[in-house]
Amino acid sequence: MKPLSEQLTELAARAKRSEDFVNAARAKNRTYLDDQRVTLKKSIATGKARMSADAAVAQDKSRTWWNDTRQSIDERVAELRAERDDHRAAHDLKKAERRAEDAEEDAAYAVDFALQMLDEAEYAVADATLARIDADELAASEPV
Repeated sequence: MKPLSEQLTELAARAKRSEDFVNAARAKNRTYLDDQRVTLKKSIATGKARMSADAAVAQDKSRTWWNDTRQSIDERVAELRAERDDHRAAHDLKKAERRAEDAEEDAAYAVDFALQMLDEAEYAVADATLARIDADELAASEPV
C-alpha cells in the first residue's frame, strides 16, 4: 500500500483530471468525451485491481466491509451504465430528454458520493495519523 502522502498527491491529480473532464463535458466535446470514457474504464479497472490486491494483503473486518461496499457500488454503477448503454441509441426526444436528466442526476449523485468519500478518506487519514502518534508516544514511554 502506498504512503498516505502519495495517495493524497494522486488524489489531487485525479481531482484535477475530473475538473478537466467536467469542463470538456460542458463544452460538449464528443470526441474528447468518448476517448475519456475509454480511458476512465481502464482507470477504473486498474483501481479495482489495486484495491483488490491491497485488500488481499489486509485481513481485518473493516477491509471486508470496504470491499463489500465497493462491490455494491460497482454493481450499481454497472447497472446504471448498462441502462445508459441500452438507451443511448433511442431517438425519441422525450425519452432522450428524460434519459439525459436521469444521467445528469446520476452524475450529480456520483459527485456528491465522491465528495463524501473524500471526507471519509480525510477522516481515515486523521485517524491513522493519530493512531501512529499514539503508538509512537507509547513506544517512547516504554522502558528500553
